[in-house]
Amino acid sequence: MKSKERRRGHFEDAYAREQARQRKDANLARQAELKEQRAAVLGDPIRGVTTPFIRSLDSDLPFEVTTTVEDVAHTTTSPSPDEPPPSPANALDETHLNYYLTKPELESSLDYSRSLSEPLVATDRGRADPQKEAHEAKIHDVGHKIATEAISRIVSLGNASSKERTRANVQRIIETFGRHRTDNHLRPKAPSLQSTFSTTAEQKATPRVGPDTGSSEVQIGILTAKIRILADRYEGANRNDKVNKRNLRLLLHKRQKLLKYMQKKERGSDRWVNMIEKLGLTEATWKGQIAVQ
Repeated sequence: MKSKERRRGHFEDAYAREQARQRKDANLARQAELKEQRAAVLGDPIRGVTTPFIRSLDSDLPFEVTTTVEDVAHTTTSPSPDEPPPSPANALDETHLNYYLTKPELESSLDYSRSLSEPLVATDRGRADPQKEAHEAKIHDVGHKIATEAISRIVSLGNASSKERTRANVQRIIETFGRHRTDNHLRPKAPSLQSTFSTTAEQKATPRVGPDTGSSEVQIGILTAKIRILADRYEGANRNDKVNKRNLRLLLHKRQKLLKYMQKKERGSDRWVNMIEKLGLTEATWKGQIAVQ
């Protein structure tokens, strides 16, 4: 201990020094408590709140469905040896499919293939063998069920790669938040006072061609889906992945800038409320500093 500190400690009261230390400890504890309260109010800056729409992006199932994939996966017994066992990922139970297919297209293709592969019926019914025709029809039905189950598993997003699921989720986000869809049922933002009393002529909006892929809400939804993928990979054993951590930080800050811009332009509008409620974004995603630990 230095001489200056010794002299100060010699004339200092031990009781006052202990009181100062207790005040400092209480102040630090209060600051930590307030920090935890603010973090709880703002929410998670990376994931936000898990909503049914976000859960549907993770499970590749429509968010109206209440049956989970785990419930189907536990059912492994088939009713008869001729029928294939149920798959935990079945395209017939999903709304969004892989390879840019839709459910009506899949069903029509399966019906068409069934009609093409049906056994021929003898035109001369006097020489026809009913037992043989019934046996061939039964074999055809079993083969069609097996083929339908195989095709359903192939085009199911539950069996797709991460890249294909991300592509499908991007298409879903465009169809959900794109203004070519939302303009039909969401009210536009009310005009401001400055634009109401402005004497300048209003500029006509450029007509949109094709789906909306560049609006702020669409880009925020796409970034949210990518952020959840990177956050899942970063957890656990991949905490030392510096490249993944940097990419996650870049996506978080890019989404934060878009959220600040959209809050400035669309705060309180139906577009803003619809995006926040479906994506589960909290104030921590655009307020304050976002740190990836």
